[in-house]
Amino acid sequence: MNWGTLPDVALACLAAGYAIAAALASRRAPAQAAIPCAAPEDAGLHPVSVLKPLCGAAPQLYENLAGLCRQRHPAFQLVFGVHAADDPAIAVVERLRAEFPACDIALVTDSRVHGSNLKVSNLINLLPQARHPWLLIADSDIAAPPDYLARVTAPLADAAVGVVTCLYRGRAAGGLLSRVGAQFIDDWFAPSVRIAHGCGSRRFSFGATIALRREVLDAIGGFAPLANRLADDFWLGELTRRSGLRTVLSDVVVSTDVTETRLPALWAHELRWLRTIRSINPLGFAFTFITFTWPVLALAARLSPQPLVLAVALAGIVARSMLAGSAAAALRAPLRDALLLVEWAAALFGEKVRWREQVMSVRDRPAAAAAPRPEFANPHSGPVPQQGTGAQAVTGFAAGMMARPLSLQADGADNDERDRSPALSANGMISQRPL
Repeated sequence: MNWGTLPDVALACLAAGYAIAAALASRRAPAQAAIPCAAPEDAGLHPVSVLKPLCGAAPQLYENLAGLCRQRHPAFQLVFGVHAADDPAIAVVERLRAEFPACDIALVTDSRVHGSNLKVSNLINLLPQARHPWLLIADSDIAAPPDYLARVTAPLADAAVGVVTCLYRGRAAGGLLSRVGAQFIDDWFAPSVRIAHGCGSRRFSFGATIALRREVLDAIGGFAPLANRLADDFWLGELTRRSGLRTVLSDVVVSTDVTETRLPALWAHELRWLRTIRSINPLGFAFTFITFTWPVLALAARLSPQPLVLAVALAGIVARSMLAGSAAAALRAPLRDALLLVEWAAALFGEKVRWREQVMSVRDRPAAAAAPRPEFANPHSGPVPQQGTGAQAVTGFAAGMMARPLSLQADGADNDERDRSPALSANGMISQRPL
């Protein structure tokens, strides 16, 4: 072998090796064993308050929220929040109340804002209406199975657990670009999480689902420290980890809607995700190009078309096709990977992201940088995790992909009252229907 071609061989081996690891990690993902419906005294299920910030009525909003009303859980509350009294999501919530009268549903309407992240303002506003000591926060575009609440919250019974989070799969709205967008999640993001998780990393939490105990949230200062954070879901988990508590990746995999059917919308959405990831782990993000299998292997083969490189590239392409899961998805994989490479290059630069009509900086405000001191001691916790774990060193590029931003535009406001009964204030309205 010509020593001058060694970098090309190394590039091909890294890209193919990652593709093989991603395919294996995805195939070994834990099966979702169903949990039968049971009363709290029989199954140890604790009452749960579900916080759902809303903004607008997406096409699948009713179906996604109705799935929560059908949960096989004996005691749960749904708390929805909107920014404006004319938000179309209110009509969806009222429809839920009419069709699921037995569900405990609260609706909070409040326009007050507490920082650059409007979704966090909404959560601050919702929190006082949460009646139960266990909380679950989830994006509005998430579809979940009927045993979702029972299975996701079960690890919270362990006092050493800080947050429980879920991976998610893309659910395309239809058309080529929405399917390509779903592969951003299924073929790129989720495998990277599984690889890092398999190597021991727990530095993640995803807006698709975050469950935690109220006492844990109170100990890190509530949602207020996240008010100026772009990647608020990541930092919610990170602050609990700095308190010495563990993060658990649930075996539940939920679905998220991918509705972009035009390239500019898909580009803006994925660029926002990538720049947010870069803001969390710049070094890991710089090596992310290794995960874009098709263009990287094509480049290596073009630079050094020798048998060894071609054989390695072929192995990587086979693994990448297996990761895609279907023949149609495998045929889209070159487009998917090429688009990711271009987006990654664009995400290396720029400090702004756009979500709907809001423009946010990837640089968090300094005032939100300090983590509050924990107010409780966890006797089961080990050493507090440090920046840059061993798993991040092992996976490198994969470790940069550990936080999916929550929907950054869902609106809301603050209410510092601890009273969780229905109330009406000058700045906000709360409408609650008890069981």
